[in-house]
Amino acid sequence: MKKIKNYFPELTKKQINQFESLEELYNFWNSKINLISRKNIHKLYEQHVLHSLGITKIINFRENTKILDIGTGGGFPGIPLAIFFPKVN
Repeated sequence: MKKIKNYFPELTKKQINQFESLEELYNFWNSKINLISRKNIHKLYEQHVLHSLGITKIINFRENTKILDIGTGGGFPGIPLAIFFPKVN
């Protein structure tokens, strides 16, 4: 989470809380349905969340933009992008 805050200092407290809650949620659900490799679940933020947010350095989605996430698996990049762009559908 520290790297996320370093790369994205503009995050609101709500967004930080949402990103921080991902670790517990992914650990819980990953043990049940294997969302991401169990070998690197400890690198959730670095290898999954941060990579998903890379697009934000290139594209700034406008409010009410509709985005379709098809078959990317495990909720990446959709969930991190939804947290980062709360006014995007």
